[in-house]
Amino acid sequence: MIKCVILDDELLAISYLKLLCEQMEEVEVVKAFNDPKIFLNEIGEIDCNVCILDIEMPGINGLQVAERISGSKKIIFTTAYKEYAAEAFDLNVVDYVRKPIKKERLAQAFEKAAELIRKSHKKDFIEWNTNIGRTVIFTDQIAYIKTSEIDSRDKDILLNDGTGIVLKNLNFKNLLEMLPAKDFAQVNKKEVIALPSIKVFSTNEIITTIPSGEGSFLKLHIGEAYKNTLLERLGK
Repeated sequence: MIKCVILDDELLAISYLKLLCEQMEEVEVVKAFNDPKIFLNEIGEIDCNVCILDIEMPGINGLQVAERISGSKKIIFTTAYKEYAAEAFDLNVVDYVRKPIKKERLAQAFEKAAELIRKSHKKDFIEWNTNIGRTVIFTDQIAYIKTSEIDSRDKDILLNDGTGIVLKNLNFKNLLEMLPAKDFAQVNKKEVIALPSIKVFSTNEIITTIPSGEGSFLKLHIGEAYKNTLLERLGK
């Protein structure tokens, strides 16, 4: 379910958007605003995942509003002016819908938003067959994952408290699809690291927070094929 909030300084535009949204089964309009200042004061307390923002508004425009809430909500811009398109997409918004808005075009924007929401809402646990049977493992407890030295089809998981668990017959591709992408990254062909477990990194090596004996810490080599993705994930 998409729970959206509308911000537009024109009441007629708000009424029209509400009407369109009411015709879509998976969309609920939680609240609507015609004042960006009031919107910014209240949006942090509203249970919603999508904001529809008009760009042209007096005082604070939609671009400025988006800059303040970017990352916390998915944003769909609406505007009658095409010249804002480049600046809008620089803010990494879901979509940019030109006025007059058509139902089909708005539905496309919501589909994009829904897909992004699905990807960002990975389960906070994985469930798989392990060396101790069918097991639920909370992802925030995972520090490090590597290919098992006993059987390459299996994966050894190290938890934050030092506990080890073996995932049976699971490849990295399928495992990474089960994990929240924002918290994990593959380092090389045989190792995946939880990002909170990284202490120091260079372009070729990661030093982790995982003890490896006598005051030293586990070091991981960054494979060339994984370098760009890993550095992007780390904000570099």
